[in-house]
Amino acid sequence: MSRKFDSVVPPTSPAFWRSPVRGPWFTSVLGVVLLFGITVLFVTGLLSYAAYNPGLSPLNDKTPDKGLLGFYLFDWPTRPYWLYRLTQGVHVTLGITLIPVLLAKLWSVVPKLFALPPARSLAHALERISLLTLVGGVLFEFVTGVLNVQLEYVFPGSFYPLHFYGAWVFFAAFALHVVLRAPAAVRNLRRGALGDSGELVAVRPAAPTVSRRGALGVVGGASALLFATTAGRGFDGPLRRTALLAPHGWAEPGSGPGGFQINKTAASRGIDPRETAEEAWRLVVAGPAGTVRLSRPELLRLPLHTAALPIACVEGWSTSDQEWRGVRLRDLAKLAGHAADAAPDVLVESLQRRGAFRRAALSAAQARDPRSLLALEVNGAALTPDHGYPARIIVPAAPGVLNTKWVARLTFGDLREAVR
Repeated sequence: MSRKFDSVVPPTSPAFWRSPVRGPWFTSVLGVVLLFGITVLFVTGLLSYAAYNPGLSPLNDKTPDKGLLGFYLFDWPTRPYWLYRLTQGVHVTLGITLIPVLLAKLWSVVPKLFALPPARSLAHALERISLLTLVGGVLFEFVTGVLNVQLEYVFPGSFYPLHFYGAWVFFAAFALHVVLRAPAAVRNLRRGALGDSGELVAVRPAAPTVSRRGALGVVGGASALLFATTAGRGFDGPLRRTALLAPHGWAEPGSGPGGFQINKTAASRGIDPRETAEEAWRLVVAGPAGTVRLSRPELLRLPLHTAALPIACVEGWSTSDQEWRGVRLRDLAKLAGHAADAAPDVLVESLQRRGAFRRAALSAAQARDPRSLLALEVNGAALTPDHGYPARIIVPAAPGVLNTKWVARLTFGDLREAVR
């Protein structure tokens, strides 16, 4: 019995790790892919945060303690109208596509987590600390991101601050890791797969079943498969029908003018049909000229305009362009006492009882855009209850949550001044 236990090799021993695929070249190739991919993820993630215009109003800011981390914020534009659809679609699709690369990279360096002694020098100690923070951070970001994409809200708090602050912690560790490992990675890539040597190479390799290039092909194939089964959630084209892993992929959920995807149903947000009935519902428009109350028939008698715009959400899914018809926000600002070409910020309030963004703020640039509408119809028919009947906001390039449904009140004014 003692001989049997004596022959067991612990994971702290280099002899425990026998895969002939592991090696500095294999790890470095995966690292280069992640270097570019994660950088794009970080940038598009920051753009997603900026798209909410968090500096406009606390209502839009789910990370009020961000401090210096909001240094880059700017007013989100309305052109091109597909901007948020593109940035968030790239963010989510790329993140899912990189999962096989990430898992392969972690597998390739797992012997380092067990290596002894823990630190051979100050530089090695910094590398080990950054590695632990890096692994924890990347797993946290990818897991929370995938759960959000799949609409599984099992977080110990709101997704927004968790993912936002986690991204900064992770990217700091990632940047340090790149600085420490970049010279070695360049050397490994120059040597190529046949010149591999070092601590990641197995001292007693098992018989190979696949080459290192073959293993990279498997990883690339897995990424291509994930791309094909998720990309259609955010982009039009044939991939719409192959988006099998996307909760909003595959075919549209219904038929007719309102048959496109939704996130929030009227029932799930506590909308009482009696409140939205034509005889009961009134839109309240407030501004320096006072308060105006408008019924749906009265809104339909105002000048109506059409805009072809998609709905794009933080989960990375989007609809195709839908034809919305309604009253321009800048025309409603004029009713409230503002010049149409000088429409200010607007506070939008919904009838919904539950969920985030029951109240949201739109910037002056968004209110002035001629395609920004209080939509009453879509694709030639009245809005359905789940699409926001009797009226909803539709703004070009804005995240879906800012396209408020079941609108009850619009208050025009300088929201930044109100915050101060």
